[in-house]
Amino acid sequence: MSLNGKYSLGILLTFVLLAAVMLYIFPLITMMTGEKAFTATSFLYSRMVLWMVLAIIFLYSFLIEKQPFLLWKDKNYSFSFYLKKILRLYLICAVGGAFLSLLIKILTNENFSDKLVQLSFIFKNNYLLIIFTCLTAGVVEELLMRGYMQSRIEKIYHNQYIGIIISALLFGILHSPYGTINQILGTFFIGVVFAMFYKIYSNIKILIICHFIYDFISLMIMNLIDFKHLSAF
Repeated sequence: MSLNGKYSLGILLTFVLLAAVMLYIFPLITMMTGEKAFTATSFLYSRMVLWMVLAIIFLYSFLIEKQPFLLWKDKNYSFSFYLKKILRLYLICAVGGAFLSLLIKILTNENFSDKLVQLSFIFKNNYLLIIFTCLTAGVVEELLMRGYMQSRIEKIYHNQYIGIIISALLFGILHSPYGTINQILGTFFIGVVFAMFYKIYSNIKILIICHFIYDFISLMIMNLIDFKHLSAF
């Protein structure tokens, strides 16, 4: 198999494993543990499975592709550079995401995702779970979606824009189980912005830190504000 063929298989494997976790991990955990309700424990197990997916793809890149996991070597920057870029990236995603969310709300009158309502209860005052969830999202999603997939898609098609769009599109699709247009399009928008930053600055740490901060602030808002008041917020 050619190297591009191995890249294609790796991308497919990554997407299938992540999709399987999003779609089937909670029924599987319920079957194995006997827990009938959606609990903090079952959600914690699901995040641990995501780390296992990351480990599998790491092994695939080393043993099958025989290539570095990150095809683009991380560039080093000053501390002040990190601060400015992380803040800029966060503001672009927060402001742009809020505007997009408002537009979708106006056009579709879409309600909150039922899954997000469930998550709001299990995260309530569970700060360790919030931190672990944000850490998992920041590290696992960025390493797989941008660090692994984006660079390989670009290698296959010899086009940076295809790498950006396809990786962002897959990122959005993987969030479709949340059940709302806002989750899909909002995540796609963030995926495009993150992918562009990664292509420009070639530094995965900026994305990981910003992703962690973005999710942490979002979950803390869910934790501190009564869910029925979030639409007004």
